[in-house]
Amino acid sequence: MEPYIKLNAHKKIPVPPIAKLIGFFPAEIKSGETIFELETKEIHFNPMGTVHGGILCDLADAAMGLAFSTLLNENETFTTIELKINFLKPIWLTTLKAHAKVIKKGRTIGYIDCSIYDGDGAIVATASSTCMTLTGEHAKNRNLKNNS
Repeated sequence: MEPYIKLNAHKKIPVPPIAKLIGFFPAEIKSGETIFELETKEIHFNPMGTVHGGILCDLADAAMGLAFSTLLNENETFTTIELKINFLKPIWLTTLKAHAKVIKKGRTIGYIDCSIYDGDGAIVATASSTCMTLTGEHAKNRNLKNNS
């Protein structure tokens, strides 16, 4: 895994520790849209022997957050204020793809959708997120580091 995620031609950020811990990574980044991938392993399983829902939630949250961050100005950061996920089928060992797309970015609030697919292309979960753009004092100590 690369040590940085390139948001655009002029900005990159460090890979977050949670991505390293779980093992997901951005496979594609466009303006307002991302695709993240995760190769599931037994360490991702719950006691019932399927991928834990929290893993799917982390994957979707990361994909949606990065999609939203590609639309931020240099002096802006954000926080997630709401996250919802629907689990549609159980998952075992497979390659998951989370496709996130910003549906609406306003001056302060944004809405993002995410669909997660298994290695066969079947949809396994859907998620949505509401993010709030932070600037000035509200963004203090939360800035996405520009490491270009």
